[in-house]
Amino acid sequence: TNIGSILASVNPYKPIPGLYSMDAIDLYRQHRLGELPPHIFATANECYCCLWKRHDSQCVLISGESGAGKTESTKLLLKFLSAMSQTSLGAPASEKSTCVEEAILES
Repeated sequence: TNIGSILASVNPYKPIPGLYSMDAIDLYRQHRLGELPPHIFATANECYCCLWKRHDSQCVLISGESGAGKTESTKLLLKFLSAMSQTSLGAPASEKSTCVEEAILES
């Protein structure tokens, strides 16, 4: 759920098909925070928009207990931001097989 610009989420401890796909990235990049159901991509998109449109520095705090999904959430956030940076080069996010994303996630 969203609480303003805060996303509270629960680790389902199992994959949910399509939840974090490139189609989901394409969907959430086209909408502002609150227009679609709460999602980590909505939060990431809000950060991205504030960074480029308002020229405001951004910080994302990912918190939780051991096993809560912090590392996976960070990977998803970076996946979205990487796709957005590739999209700014002119092609839809779904068409990008990004070396940038792979390099960031491997680090």
